[in-house]
Amino acid sequence: MPANRFRSRSYKRMRKNTPGGENVLRYKKKKPSKHVCAECGAILHGVPRGRPYEIGKLSKTAKRPSRPYGGYLCTKCMRKLFKQEARK
Repeated sequence: MPANRFRSRSYKRMRKNTPGGENVLRYKKKKPSKHVCAECGAILHGVPRGRPYEIGKLSKTAKRPSRPYGGYLCTKCMRKLFKQEARK
């Protein structure tokens, strides 16, 4: 019987082959949802999906695009914002 915390479906069940030749169940947390644009809700490209401890191991440039509003706005909304600022 698995431990109580593993009985919910918030954990992904993975079958692993051990060196001893037996199949065992391993439990892994599921991936979080994809990051979305704050303005239009489109999926952001260049932003990795991962649990906080996995993201923390990445370099700063791997965590989000290195442009203004990178990781916050999609390119379409970013360009729209720059045009609005230029017109003021």
